[in-house]
Parts: sequence; structure tokens; C-alpha cells
Amino acid sequence: MPFEKITAGKLSQAVTHQIEELILRGILRPGERLPSERELAERMGVSRPSLREAIADLQEKGLLTSRAGAGIFVADVLGNAFSPALVSLFSEHDAAVFDYVAFRRDMEGLAAERAARLGSDTDLRVIQTIYDKMAAAHTKRNPTDEAQLDAEFHLSIIEASHNVIMLHMMRSMYELLREGVFYNRQVMFRQRTTRDELLNQHKAINTAIQERDPTTARAAVEAHMDFVKASLQDSMIAERNEEIAKRRFEHELSRD
Repeated sequence: MPFEKITAGKLSQAVTHQIEELILRGILRPGERLPSERELAERMGVSRPSLREAIADLQEKGLLTSRAGAGIFVADVLGNAFSPALVSLFSEHDAAVFDYVAFRRDMEGLAAERAARLGSDTDLRVIQTIYDKMAAAHTKRNPTDEAQLDAEFHLSIIEASHNVIMLHMMRSMYELLREGVFYNRQVMFRQRTTRDELLNQHKAINTAIQERDPTTARAAVEAHMDFVKASLQDSMIAERNEEIAKRRFEHELSRD
């Protein structure tokens, strides 16, 4: 866990500041459980009363939440990013899908450019590690793991961009994607040829970032998102054509 010894100032305030920073930087994530009170106090080098005071302050601020018998967790600070009415509106209109893809194209292109310039060596190792896992998952027949790692790969690039506003905004957008608000991500991984192309695109993004080439990294992300857009358009057209074909078939049967 990423906690460090507290060395100066009022201990409870220093604890509060450190945990706030970990949440702000995206190191502690919504839903993540904190260590036990004893373990956390030892790691941070503070007394339990000082720790309890800090935890209470963070709970009052809405950053931490307690669950009876389970412990202290990072609150779902992303939960209110979009109102339920707006989420419902997104899910019911195709235009929102392509606006979402365009938004990701712009934001993630910038994130890749920043990651190539500003990411630390450790940031780049994280990106490489997730890409390697994605390549390993690519050999599996079931695409579920690869689709999940796809999201983690993109988020690791956003984390490496070191812009906390972009980080939390894009995490909230990915939560909607995981919930199927914009489109079913599994659709993108159903065909082997599409999976092969997607992996090649992620390889190009990763290679450019590892080589610290901002221009190529951004271009690789933009090419990837253009492919996603085209694939979604093709999928929507195919679904509509199939619906028309089914109606035509049903009508033909009724004529007997």
C-alpha cells in the first residue's frame, strides 16, 4: 500500500492530507478498502487516536465511508458525475455514442502525448505490464479478460499523463462504458480479425509511449479511436439491416 510515515505538523491533519492526495492522484480508487486501523497507524507512524480523527474528518468530507463489519473504504466519489436522467438519455440515443468516441479521441490523444513526455519510467512500466497482460489474454478464446485489460490499458495512459482533472473525468466516463451505457464493449472483441487489429493498435500506442514519441503516440490513439468509430457504425448498420431482413422474412412467411 502507498502510505508513508508522518513526520511533521499536527498528525491528524497530516494523515488527512496524505490520504486526500492519494485519492486525488488516483492511487486510492473508489471502493478500495483501507488497511486495518492497527496496520494503517503503523504504516503511517501515528497513534490510533490521530488516525481516527483523520478518518472521521475524511468521512465528513465524503471521501471515505465505513461499512459495518467490513472496514473503511474510499467513497464512490465518481458516482454523481452524471445524473441518472442524463445517463438514461445517453443510453437511448446513438448520437451520444459517437460524441463519446470523439471525446475519448481528443482526451486520450492528449493523454498519450502527455504520457510520452511527462510519464515517469515507472508509469511506462505500468503501461507496458498491462499491454503484456493484454497480449497474453489475446490468445484466449473468451475475449472478456482482453476487453477488461483494454480499459485498464487506456486508464493507465491517462494516469501517466499526470493531470488529476483528466484522470477523474475519464474514470467516470469509463464507469459508464463498463455499465454498457454507450455500447457493449464485448461487441468489439467478438471477431478474431477485429481482436487482432485492436491488439496491433494498442501495440502501436504502447510502442510510441515507450519510445517517448508524443506525436506518434497521439496519432496512434486517434487512429485507434477512428477504428472504434468505424466498427461501431458498421455494427449498427448490420443490426438495422438484420432487423429489416427479419421483418421481410416474417412477411414472406405470412403470405403462404
